[in-house]
Amino acid sequence: MYHWYQPDHAAYWPTRQFPPVNPDLLYQSANESKKLMNEASMVLNKLSESKEFDAQLMYAAQASDIEEVNRLIHSIGVTSDVDIHFNPDSLRLEFTSKVANIDCCKLSIALRWR
Repeated sequence: MYHWYQPDHAAYWPTRQFPPVNPDLLYQSANESKKLMNEASMVLNKLSESKEFDAQLMYAAQASDIEEVNRLIHSIGVTSDVDIHFNPDSLRLEFTSKVANIDCCKLSIALRWR
């Protein structure tokens, strides 16, 4: 009877070395993301509470009035960097933030109305 011989690889392969961990950036990213979520929540609250506001936003988007769409979104109190993309059917908001000049976090919301 034959037995397959498998050497103990640990004896032949060096153990992989990982760099020391530093949770600072992850910690800061998580805190910045919470701020983005708060601002996104403000926008969603406004959109879910005011059909009048929704109609204004939809009209401006359908008319490709970029300045008015931006004004309306920022009138809610958004202070974070937000890229606003829209077409006659939908709205997409991409909130972004940086920590120490490094892109750390992004939160996207996509909404349709048609």
